[in-house]
Order: sequence, then structure tokens, then C-alpha cells
Amino acid sequence: TPGVDFRYRIFNGASGEEVEQCGNGARCFVRYVRDRGLSERDTVRVETMNNLLELSVRADGEVGVDMNQPIFELPRVPFDPTGLVPRLENGFELWPLTLGGDGPDAAVVEAAVLSMGNPHAVQLVTDVDAADVAGIGPLVEAHARFPRKVNAGFMQIVARDHIRLRVYERGAGETLACGTGACAAVVAGIRLGWLDHAVKVDTRGGRLTIEWAGPGHTVVMVGPAETVFEGDIEL
Repeated sequence: TPGVDFRYRIFNGASGEEVEQCGNGARCFVRYVRDRGLSERDTVRVETMNNLLELSVRADGEVGVDMNQPIFELPRVPFDPTGLVPRLENGFELWPLTLGGDGPDAAVVEAAVLSMGNPHAVQLVTDVDAADVAGIGPLVEAHARFPRKVNAGFMQIVARDHIRLRVYERGAGETLACGTGACAAVVAGIRLGWLDHAVKVDTRGGRLTIEWAGPGHTVVMVGPAETVFEGDIEL
């Protein structure tokens, strides 16, 4: 592709499935490129399955990733809203998702639905440590309204510029951090009127900073990337 420095593919470490996007992987990719001397430029453009990303190594050693614009059109997420009535907050939809079938044990959670190149459903919780990620996460991930499954985010708002986040990822279960999940949570919080335009996101694996100026603008993710091991794998 013209104007692209590298192209790479992403495979889920747990399921082996090829996936569209991985924000943390993008930061690690540009660190690998710089450490191996494959490019001396501070900013490179890379192509993934369905996206073009701009990756930058900053003066402080942090890595910035332009994650492109979030996608809100439901067929592109993809998400099937047929028969659902969302609750609007600040003009943005929170969709009711019924979990556990239609019986007496069924539960309903509200989620903001969007794509960061991969699908996300973000719900607000009062205490992310107490959230039933192991129980609710797989039910949201495999919900029938998401034909390609979905990453389930659990967001606790600490302040307008600070959230805590856990994510149950498609095909992987709960992970220590999810870059696209952090982007999706912040974008949802901004659209719902809960968050400012630059937000610190604390995950179990560390901290990211997510910046989004609003509709029509791209999302920027900033965080660390370090080489912790090198080895050989026989294939």
C-alpha cells in the first residue's frame, strides 16, 4: 500500500484466531522496529487487517498510536439492535443486553457499543475490582447480537480524567490490559458526557493515556513499550 512502511498480522495468543486490531500490540510493534533498526524514523505508518495506523516513539520513550476514528455505525461494529430500545445519555445510546437467556435467572446490563477496528461493549461499574468479569464477561463476549463476538469492557470512573478498566477479550478471556478496550471505554465515556478529552486509564497491567477530541477526530493512545524477552520458536 502506498505510504505504508510496514504491514503486520495479529493472531490471538489464546485461540490462535487472526484479529483485526490490537492497540498494545501496535506499541510493541513500533518498539520492535526501532530496537531492531528496521527504521530510524520516530513515526511510521503500518497496515493491519482493516486499518492504517500511525505509530510514534516520543522523546520520553513512550509510544503514541493514532488509532483512527472510532466507528459508531452499528452494522460496522457489527451489532444487531433489532427490537432493542436504547437509553440515551447525552444523546448517545446505552443498549440493554439480556444475559443468561429469557428465564428467571436472566440479567440485563447496559453497554455502549462501538468499534475501534474491533468490536467493544463497554459497561459502567461502581467498583472494577468487585465486578463479575469472569461471570458476565463471557456472556457479553458471545452474545448473539454480536455476530463476530465482542470485547467486554468494565469501566469505573474515578474522575473526569481518570478511569479504571478491566476487559474480557474475545477468544482470550480477561487480560491484564487491552489498548483498544481503553480507547473504546474513553470514547464511550466522552460521548456519554462522563469524561474529559484526555483520560488516564489504569488497567491491571499498567497505565495508558487516551486522548479524543470528539466525533470527526482520531483517538490517540500513549503508553510504554519495553522489550522483556527475546528467544527462538521452532515452527
